[in-house]
Amino acid sequence: MNNVCIAQKAWQEVFSSNAGTVYQSDEEGCLYLDFAGKIARFDFVCLARLKKIVERIDIERMLLNTSNSADIEIISMCACEHCYVLDTREIVALKELLQGTFVMFQLNNILKDRLHRLVC
Repeated sequence: MNNVCIAQKAWQEVFSSNAGTVYQSDEEGCLYLDFAGKIARFDFVCLARLKKIVERIDIERMLLNTSNSADIEIISMCACEHCYVLDTREIVALKELLQGTFVMFQLNNILKDRLHRLVC
């Protein structure tokens, strides 16, 4: 993991892809999503909610839709100030970024659990 100093704040990289990066700030107790040209602050619950919303988007339907409507999706959440307007390619990229992030969280929990078992 890389440590990044942005605006005098120490953030630790959780997961990164070609499309963006998710950082964790232990100091502030939050996560930062650097994606689609903006850096957005989330708590864990809001980021998990964003992941669920993105996973529910039917990418196949969007790709197979032959109507003249735009292939974009507006993603917004209650109790969250961030909104994304993404095309199909960006949705796939965000989905990959969020899935990788939560895999890292799970891996971290597994490692802590295993190490705790070895010590006790």
